[in-house]
Amino acid sequence: MTTAYLCLGGNVGDVAATLAEARQRLVAGGLTVLAQSPLYRTPPWGPVPQPPYLNQVIAVAGAASARALLTLALDVERQLGRDRSREERFGPRTMDIDLLTFGEETIREPDLELPHPRLMERAFALVPLLDIAPEIVIGGKAAKEALAGLDRSGIERVDPTATK
Repeated sequence: MTTAYLCLGGNVGDVAATLAEARQRLVAGGLTVLAQSPLYRTPPWGPVPQPPYLNQVIAVAGAASARALLTLALDVERQLGRDRSREERFGPRTMDIDLLTFGEETIREPDLELPHPRLMERAFALVPLLDIAPEIVIGGKAAKEALAGLDRSGIERVDPTATK
């Protein structure tokens, strides 16, 4: 079975509850959650003023292919209220599920790039990823080396009971 890593995040509504619901729906879609990071409060990324995000990375198995995993992730986003056609790029959202990796696969298609093309630039994804995969190498580079060169300010581990 191929292990994939997904970054879950959102900043609209009861995000901790929405992240839990996303995990449950991914499992209902046939995945097994192998590991999950703690939740992190992270500053918004991009040019749109908005509240902080909650982010989490999970390791999953059970998807037949990266394409099948993308289809499931997009479906779960829709079920949880995300409408990509109506949102502003890099704007607030109820749920965002990014495929970070699918095993060692490299894919370059218009709607699917793996490893995620900006993963090694995003501390908000690398910090929780390294919690559950501290030795992961992506595209020939250790993720912990990439993180060492990034600004981690504003990224805080969150007690899940304090997010309500």
